[in-house]
Amino acid sequence: MFDWTIIGAGVSGSLIAHALAKYELKLLILEAESDVACGATKANSALIHAGYDAPFDSLRGKLNVRGNALYGPLSESLHFAFDRIGSLVLGEGDDDFKAIERLYENGVKLGVPGLRIIDQATLQKLEPNINTAFEFALYAPSAGITEPWEVAIAACEYAIDNGTKLMLNYPVADIAVNEGHFLINSEIETRGIINCTGIKADSIYQLVKGDTAIDFKIIQRRGEYFLLDKEARGIVNQILFTCPSSKGKGSIIAPTAHGNIIIGPNSEVVTKEATSTTFEGLHEVKTKVLNMVPSCPLHMNIANFSGIRAEPSTGDFIIEETDIPRFINVAGIKSPGLSAAPAIAETVLAIVKDIHLRAINDLKPKTDTINKRRPRIHLIHQTEAVQAQLIAQNPTFGHIICRCEQITEGEIIDAIHRNCGATTINGVKRRVRPGGGRCQGGFCAPKVLEILARETNRPRDEIEQEKKGSWLVKSKKSF
Repeated sequence: MFDWTIIGAGVSGSLIAHALAKYELKLLILEAESDVACGATKANSALIHAGYDAPFDSLRGKLNVRGNALYGPLSESLHFAFDRIGSLVLGEGDDDFKAIERLYENGVKLGVPGLRIIDQATLQKLEPNINTAFEFALYAPSAGITEPWEVAIAACEYAIDNGTKLMLNYPVADIAVNEGHFLINSEIETRGIINCTGIKADSIYQLVKGDTAIDFKIIQRRGEYFLLDKEARGIVNQILFTCPSSKGKGSIIAPTAHGNIIIGPNSEVVTKEATSTTFEGLHEVKTKVLNMVPSCPLHMNIANFSGIRAEPSTGDFIIEETDIPRFINVAGIKSPGLSAAPAIAETVLAIVKDIHLRAINDLKPKTDTINKRRPRIHLIHQTEAVQAQLIAQNPTFGHIICRCEQITEGEIIDAIHRNCGATTINGVKRRVRPGGGRCQGGFCAPKVLEILARETNRPRDEIEQEKKGSWLVKSKKSF
């Protein structure tokens, strides 16, 4: 019997596991995909918003500002990339100025630090490549960039290091509500459930409600992106937004945590989980970015992708214990969900503590918690002396597998054998970036496949790119 089962291992579910793993609880994470961070967490803008956009009286607004403040210490303990590079909302004309004033006033009410409206001269000094038509901007120095998949992976790794169990490739199809506990798929018993399933959150909630109607619906919005080569770095220095509309914060162009440039997204309601890119969607993004930065080198594009956002019918985050005791919904976590995720975890922890208090069973902190996650070794970022020492201790650190990103065999082996280790080619890519550079795995993917097969003791024709059945190698018996 588990005390709590978290369904969904995106960034919210993973950080909730990270928060709960510090207490004397028997925890389980269930994930339908082959890895953590395989939904919206792996395909978004990777921005930590300052927090001026969501209404000051909304849960989204409050948790965005709090989550932003938590990212610094969290990145230090979990060892993931995070950099406060600041953001600018660009504007021209009276309508844009009124919109930016509203954002400023809203941000002040929420306590966003350092927020101010800057003039054209200051704007041009900060971003010399932007369209000279822009007359002013809202500057937010607390905005930042991170790697969302690594946030989730690091949080899950921490939770597993501290006793949490993770089950991958485990879709939830049935939840029975019994006296004092739940039965998942007729085999997993748990006293409580935390529903963090993104676009499927309404469907999972419906499983426990049966024939009773639920009070929210998840709408799926697709956003499409360009990712530019690292040679494009410097075209912008901060996160640049167009003025927001009813569809969201507008398109962005921004540096990434790994030195690339990301551009997008558009926003389109889709009726199914459609993660393909479209000519129309990418053309819309292209038009917006060229208006912001006319010299943007789109010819340096190395990848296009899209992500699905979970838009709640309520308009705000849904984070609450339901009328079914010990069933907690964490639903409708649209943008700024990544920014708010650490504060979402805090909020859920408070709900769990309250539930345990009602049961006269206070949560007890663990006395033997592993407080910090072991950092990854990135050989290219080490001094020559440290590199020589690592290679002498383990020669696989002297074998370059990915030439674009300078990733070694030793780093890949480490990514496979950690708790919450990689089992697919894309899983390795998310952790240590072979395939994340200019050739997008054209040269290194076969080598990564060989290493995965060897280190996991599986045949090559069982190694998948990502989802079930996405094999790169077919055996003779397959023909």
